[in-house]
Amino acid sequence: MRFMVIVKASKDSEAGAMPSTELLTAMGKFNEEMVKAGVMQAGEGLHPTSRGARVRYSGGQSAVSRGPFSLTNDLVSGFWMIQTKSLEEAIDWMKRTPFDGGAEIEIRQVFSAEDFGEALTPELREQEARLRAQTAKK
Repeated sequence: MRFMVIVKASKDSEAGAMPSTELLTAMGKFNEEMVKAGVMQAGEGLHPTSRGARVRYSGGQSAVSRGPFSLTNDLVSGFWMIQTKSLEEAIDWMKRTPFDGGAEIEIRQVFSAEDFGEALTPELREQEARLRAQTAKK
């Protein structure tokens, strides 16, 4: 099972405050443990929303809004992609993150091809497999 672990933004992350050397060191150790265990597939921190944009779609049109955006629970400051046997295992890993008070993460399962049933035709499955293979090469 693959999970996206979403690190929620905070006032500090939106202000562009960089983590301390101690936190970076602890996070590097944590990430290394996950890589060695075959759990971590990717993980990155994100710049504040002041350096981002949103695109909204309606009636075949798109509208762009540039950040910064109001600090709400839907803002993201980083993520991990992990693979575990269960949600419980993902939770166990994430309980070990070296975050201190005030940090919040969300763990969401990523869809797999099987989740789409018959709507994902053999042609669409082949396309998905081909695109994944191409992406893995880069």
